[in-house]
This record gives sequence, C-alpha cells and structure tokens, in this order.
Amino acid sequence: MPARLARMLLPVLVLVAVAAACAPPAPSAPPSPTGDQNGSLGSCPVFPADNAWNTDISSYAPLSNSTQIVNQVLADDPGNQFLHADFGGGGAYGIPYVTVPGTEPLVPINYTAYGDESDPGPFPIPLGAPIEQGSDAHVIAVDRDHCRLYELYNASPAGNQWNAGSGATWDLRSDALRPAGWTSADAAGLPIFPGLVRYDEVTAGAIRHALRFTVRVTQDGYVAPARHCASSNLNPNEPAMGMRFRLKASFSLAGYTGEALVVLQALKTYGMMVADNGTSWYITGASDARWDDNDLNQLKTVPGSAFEVVNTGAVTTC
Repeated sequence: MPARLARMLLPVLVLVAVAAACAPPAPSAPPSPTGDQNGSLGSCPVFPADNAWNTDISSYAPLSNSTQIVNQVLADDPGNQFLHADFGGGGAYGIPYVTVPGTEPLVPINYTAYGDESDPGPFPIPLGAPIEQGSDAHVIAVDRDHCRLYELYNASPAGNQWNAGSGATWDLRSDALRPAGWTSADAAGLPIFPGLVRYDEVTAGAIRHALRFTVRVTQDGYVAPARHCASSNLNPNEPAMGMRFRLKASFSLAGYTGEALVVLQALKTYGMMVADNGTSWYITGASDARWDDNDLNQLKTVPGSAFEVVNTGAVTTC
C-alpha cells in the first residue's frame, strides 16, 4: 500500500476500532429448541412410550355419543368449523420453549392465582425465556440433563423472580399425573409441551404423540391424564378436558403435502386432546420462524366433522 494512502486511512481505522470497542455487547440469544423425530430432547424422552400422550389410538372404539359431542363442538363455535394451526406467522404464533442445562440457575416463582394447585419454585427458567404472545402468556423450559419439564401460566418476569398465575413441573421419565382436581399451566391439568406440534418432528417426517387443542365450551369433567375442569356445564355431549379426538380413518389425505400432511397423519394415529377452553379446532404448535404458513393453511380445509371422539376412559366429574 502506498505510504500516502496508508496515512489517509489510519484515522478512519482508529475511529472504527474505538467505535467497536465502545459498542454495547449484543444480547445473547435464548437457548435453542432441540430434539429429534422421536420427540426426545437429548437423552430425555418426552414421557415413557406407554404414556397416554404417546399411545397409538388408531384402533380405539369411538364413544357411543361421539357424533353428538362433535356436533356440539361445531354448534358451540359456529364461526370456527375447520381445523386451524395456532402456530406460524414467522414465529409470532404458537407457544415457545427453551431447553436448559442442569446447571441453569433456579429462579423464584411468585404465584398470583392458583398457588395452592401449583408446584412450588424455584424453577430453572431463565428470566429472559420467551413468553407466549397473547393472554395466556405461557413459559416453558426443559432441563435436558435432569429430564424435567417446567411450565408457567400467565407469566412475567419481575425483578429477580417470575410472577405466574400457576405452574407445574413433570419428570419426563415418569407417567405420574397431577393430583386429582389440580390445574397446571393448562386448564386441563395437563403438560403443554408433549402436545405441541414441533418443527423438528415435522421436518423429520413423523409426529409420534397426540396434539393439544382447544374447544369453545367444555363440560364439568375430565378424562385422564387430564386432572382439572374449567366449567360447570353438565351437558354430557360437551367435550370433557382430556378427551381424545381422532381424525377418521375414512378421511382421505390425498392431495395434502408437506407439514400439513405430517400433522394430519399424526391426528389419525394419535389424535388430539382437549386441553383448554378457546377457539374450537385450534391445534397448538411450538413457535418457530421456519413454519410455512402456506403449507399449514391446508389444515383449514379439514372440517371438524371429520373427527370422532374415542373412548380412552371414564369422565370424572369435578
């Protein structure tokens, strides 16, 4: 380089170096979701193979009032008659989660609503963990070294702690349920994470568990593994929390492709569980910027009438 050019560039280089040294450090990204096609995280299962979430219900008999229940769901929410992916939008929709190591610092939890039915903290949920957009404000973390799941409802960081309406933790290697009558971070007293449609599973070509979904109205009752009710409605044709809906074997999947096809195949094999009151036929997925909304929109052509309710156990009245 000519000496004159070098002298001209020297002040510019010094300014660039000073600016770089004084610039604030970039914020660290939250832990990234990881997993494989079997729904496990590292060496952790997402509950044992015999768990209700992981049970193939394709051969289960429908309930005697299956048609009445499906028709009631349709009647309760006339503006929503078709399946809908409640995730996508470049990551704006869905429920986020993070995985953390076993060394993650524990954070105190201050319960603001259902503390008597919640697991006491502290939880290893980073204060910077992503929060679900919308009124439910769920926060989910998985300790991938100890295989424990932590979930909060209506959560927000407050100083050095989380404020949350309710919260629960599960051993991912156990089939243990919540105490009878207890809620969790979900109205049905169920864990949320095992029912999420996850991008890593879909891109691997198969979802091997039931999905979480919502309906407008539920009855005063639950079916295990659910443990909690959110209604005083005594109509036996309203769905109970934890009821399993299955896409009928007769419903043709010809013409469906990509992400939507994987979801529909799972709904024929594992079905979907009633987990909360909300817009009917909305299935829940993990928030992820990689979802293809055009692909997922195929689900909007699947009518609620294409489902049936299978017998997975008796209804317990709350």
